[in-house]
Amino acid sequence: MAEKIIPIADQRYPHAVPAVPRQLEAPSGEITDSLGRSLHDLRISVTDRCNFRCVYCMPKEIFDHGYAYLPHQSLLSFEEITRLARVFVAHGVRKIRLTGGEPLLRKDIDKLVAMLSALRTPDGKPLDLTLTTNGSLLARKAQALKDAGLTRVTVSLDSLDDATFKRMNDVDFPVTEVLRGIDVAHEVGLGPIKVNMVVKRGANDQEILPMARHFKDTPHILRFIEYMDVGSSNGWKMDEVLPSAEVVRLIDSELPLTPLTRHSADETAERWRYRDGSGEIGLISSVTRAFCGDCSRARLSTEGKLYTCLFATAGHDLRALLRSGHDDAQISTAVAHLWRAREDRYSALRAQSTEGTAHANETKRVEMSYIGG
Repeated sequence: MAEKIIPIADQRYPHAVPAVPRQLEAPSGEITDSLGRSLHDLRISVTDRCNFRCVYCMPKEIFDHGYAYLPHQSLLSFEEITRLARVFVAHGVRKIRLTGGEPLLRKDIDKLVAMLSALRTPDGKPLDLTLTTNGSLLARKAQALKDAGLTRVTVSLDSLDDATFKRMNDVDFPVTEVLRGIDVAHEVGLGPIKVNMVVKRGANDQEILPMARHFKDTPHILRFIEYMDVGSSNGWKMDEVLPSAEVVRLIDSELPLTPLTRHSADETAERWRYRDGSGEIGLISSVTRAFCGDCSRARLSTEGKLYTCLFATAGHDLRALLRSGHDDAQISTAVAHLWRAREDRYSALRAQSTEGTAHANETKRVEMSYIGG
């Protein structure tokens, strides 16, 4: 059988090293791209490894025992991550989210959290420091993460039914362990906890109401995410997307809802609360209702490539600048020029196409497992 090759391999080869302008500039604390969007949110992937094989993210037939992960020396060190984070914070980043892969697989992750929690915005405020996890190791590590300065966590959970959950994670991991992790995280104060459910039609859409019932009357915020065309390994098809509008109608028919305003313009989730005041849910509709117009997020890959869109086809190699002796002023100026040139709006272009699948033939988009969701 011929060896499978997927585009993710291309993402780990050397990319163009950003140019460093001769005229350096001091960061102003606020920077906008070509469409007037600020840089407020940095997502940092700390590992390309995961102990789950979720069918929509790291399918087992591709990420099998023979898959070659990045060697440790290729990963950004904690010191390098913190140095780059400091540069981004100076440009206006207020929130940092640690992702993966599964970030809790990164050894001593609490030490990185402590280093990042010491950073301050230009006006002296602490960062909103968060982490997204599959929850498998959360019960074990929640207290250390809280003690290190983590603000809160988001837990991925696609079903409460054990058989469905095991089918989705494809490694026979029980849902009870994830639920225990959520409980422990709440007990130590990592909240409000957000619980993310990726809804794939025909796979777990029957779990929408059970999930809503379970997390209603809790302090946790359940969010339903449309199955997205990130990367090319998950075999995405439009007919497997269950639009968020249908999710709202389904829940509202049994558990009446009323809409809420977003906390900020660049928030990705639409918010709804139960009419009886017993909690809220969120809907992330990147397929049927693009939010590119207010996107303020940059993504840093495990080995230091900057991506300005979740659906990007190429990154900018900041690690090369770090390891070739460039100082912070040079790297900061390079980042400023990259963000000002940003014009990404993939989801909006997809929505404008007649089939709703703009750029569907692109085969080199970065994988979600490589830069996090």
